[in-house]
Amino acid sequence: MKTLLNTLFVQTQGACLRLDHETLKVEVEGRTQLQIPLHHLGSLVLFGDVFCTPALLARCAADGRQVAWFSVHGRFQARVEGPVSGNVLLRRAQHEALGDPERPREIARHLVAGKIRNLRTVLLRGAREADFPATAEPLSRAARHLAELLRQLPETRHLEEVRGLEGDASCRYFAAFPHLLKGEGEVFTFTGRNRRPPLDPVNALLSFLYALLLNDCVGAIQGVGLDPQVGFLHALRPGRPSLGLDLMEELRPVLGDRLALTLINRRQLTAGDFDRRPGGAVLLNDRGRKTVLVAYQERKQQEITHPFLEQKVPLGLVPHLQARLLARHLRGELAAYPPYLHH
Repeated sequence: MKTLLNTLFVQTQGACLRLDHETLKVEVEGRTQLQIPLHHLGSLVLFGDVFCTPALLARCAADGRQVAWFSVHGRFQARVEGPVSGNVLLRRAQHEALGDPERPREIARHLVAGKIRNLRTVLLRGAREADFPATAEPLSRAARHLAELLRQLPETRHLEEVRGLEGDASCRYFAAFPHLLKGEGEVFTFTGRNRRPPLDPVNALLSFLYALLLNDCVGAIQGVGLDPQVGFLHALRPGRPSLGLDLMEELRPVLGDRLALTLINRRQLTAGDFDRRPGGAVLLNDRGRKTVLVAYQERKQQEITHPFLEQKVPLGLVPHLQARLLARHLRGELAAYPPYLHH
């Protein structure tokens, strides 16, 4: 249970939230674990088996306080709002920002800056932990190139330039990615990013992790009341969760790539966890998916210090916090969107 950005996040299974006069109480097994004056809270976010009394729900609805439910794994399920809600104003601000000639580029700049910084962190860590200089040098060289792209980013004048730098960063990063792999060489070879379908175990693993992360990002966006299809870095397409893809970019290295490297390098995944399909597609099988899902949920429980909030939070809450920070920026409460920078 944590209170962040005027939002109470409850992940304790079996917790019960009730109203006591002007105080919200959180009880677990009949014992009060937390008491917060209701006027301190702007919204509630509940994960899994968390009960909220009808009296508390009615009061939150009457006050315009949002209550959002997610599955224990982070899939968005429902949101309760009262008859008067600020979300229409938030979505209007989101659409107005998209129509502004400058703001999409500025928001995209911050998203891409966060992604490149986090990609560099993965590369530099790999260089430090490399067994041989011949392995460390390509990683350090790629990290230096990403640093140069970061220096160029503030000078971009058009959104397409921002997208171009993001694409260049991804190409350089994945060109160096094989030097981060220490698993079974004949199984976990990587010659470049491919998808729809993935053609090797590494790409199959990355695609599966990115799908899990995208689900979490879309759920976080829905939970705060933003439109997941209206993005800034990714172009709008029917049925495409462009804002979810935007939010995912800075988190791919943290919740996707680093976990993939851990699973491969610690040999938690082997050739037997993948199936090869007709046409060359390679996918995780049931056993492999189970291993990855367990590891992903464990990764989300790891505590980190959020660099902007300067508070310790589970890594799994970061998409929710970033969605709320983006909403604050769109409402004009923050001068710029602060991307998540992992250390």
